[in-house]
Amino acid sequence: MEPRISVITLGVDDLDRAARFYEDMGLERNGRITEGVAFFQMGGLILALWPREELAEDAGIKERTRGFSGVALAYNTRSEAEVGLILERAERAGGSVVKTAQRAFWGGMQGYFADTEGNLWEVAHNPDFPIDEEGRISLPE
Repeated sequence: MEPRISVITLGVDDLDRAARFYEDMGLERNGRITEGVAFFQMGGLILALWPREELAEDAGIKERTRGFSGVALAYNTRSEAEVGLILERAERAGGSVVKTAQRAFWGGMQGYFADTEGNLWEVAHNPDFPIDEEGRISLPE
């Protein structure tokens, strides 16, 4: 197995509302495959939104519970100021700020928002994880 993530799929209760949220955040929805799913290209991976019940069925999960799933997606910014701007944009798009932008224990800046489906995102600026022109994060050596 190669060390990469190709697709992150979020189970959603309201596909149209969730897709609008990510479009309002500035992502472009794939126009070719739209029936019952939403795909967004995010650099080298794809964010997929799929109805929660269909995702559970596909995974063979009989029951589901709503609440903290133990999963947080992360978006790293190029500057500290951008952390607050992204959190504000998420709120304007219909999400909720879970943790305002603040100094992190590891020295950078971070905050959290939840999308319209309750999926948790960390927004962070970590000066030790530079982002190149293509949006890739370089881990410190």
